[in-house]
Amino acid sequence: QYIAVTTDDVTNRAVTAPNTIHPTDTEYSNLNKNNPTGNLLGMDTKRIKNADKITSLFTKGEGAGKKVGDQGTAPKKVMYLPKADAKTFSAEPTQFMTLIPTVYNADTLGIRPDLIKRPIESWKELLNPEFKGKAAILNIPSIGIMDAAMVVEAMGLYKYPDKGNMTKKEIDLTIKTLIEAKKAGQFRSLWKDFNESVNLMASGEVVIQSMWSPAVTAVRTKGIACTYQPLKEGYRAWAAGFGVPKTLTGKKADAAYEFINWFLDGWAGAYLNRQGYYSAVLETAKAKMEAYEWAYWMEGKAAEKDIKSPNGQLLAKAGEKRDGGSYEERMGGIACWNAVMDENVYMVQKWNEFVAA
Repeated sequence: QYIAVTTDDVTNRAVTAPNTIHPTDTEYSNLNKNNPTGNLLGMDTKRIKNADKITSLFTKGEGAGKKVGDQGTAPKKVMYLPKADAKTFSAEPTQFMTLIPTVYNADTLGIRPDLIKRPIESWKELLNPEFKGKAAILNIPSIGIMDAAMVVEAMGLYKYPDKGNMTKKEIDLTIKTLIEAKKAGQFRSLWKDFNESVNLMASGEVVIQSMWSPAVTAVRTKGIACTYQPLKEGYRAWAAGFGVPKTLTGKKADAAYEFINWFLDGWAGAYLNRQGYYSAVLETAKAKMEAYEWAYWMEGKAAEKDIKSPNGQLLAKAGEKRDGGSYEERMGGIACWNAVMDENVYMVQKWNEFVAA
């Protein structure tokens, strides 16, 4: 049984009731909270058939042989454990991975090009008064504040040493900027839900907002122009994976490994790629996709044929290209990764002041 819950709910379960999950599907950004409890057991890579084919983005922090931005919780920082039951991370690769990666992406702003009618090239456009009452930001504090930090930097107000781990002063500055914009009427909505973001964009109530790639896809399947806009300051990335609690033993542990091995075997990866996400083992996913699909989604090439979603809806017509180009271009443009800050409690309090303002 697959139960869908929020990221925070996954963390709460992993910490307080690990015997209720086998395996857990969680984000790398939460491992700084999960791992010190000792409730998650390191995944034995010797039991993972395609472990050596996992993308170097996770294992080395590299895309196409180049280092990518690692502000925040870059997976490579929390990828390995010195031993299976370790509560601290290993800086070097070991036999034990915290999570076996499944899905990841590089997020940016979604826009309605037909309504904006001019190029959008910077994160600072989210707070441009030109879009007063027609902008929206994601109302998940740990992610929304990083989108806001991308905007603050793009506006030239401040340069963060680490957007994923702000000081109280940096949090204050970021929230002050958001509150000023909100009081001036900039935001149509602060959205929490995938469908909400789709409806805001599809209706035209919002023309620029924080967005997730499959939400852009969902707007397009309605026949409405929507672009996942590459921006000169780069992307905010995130990643998720499967982990096992220490309570999982015997046949249940065997079943978890069997499921995870199936997940990396290609079918699931191809499904994720067709949604605009990325799979952890590119080689097996490629084998389950048509050559023209791979060329469109992964190589940034013009579609040879119409591109359809996993459930058959039209996403892009022949001749169109994917926003942001190839896998290497998008991954190479990562500026920071989702994270849970040391000052997380303070940050959430301040974020709630923004929501209430």
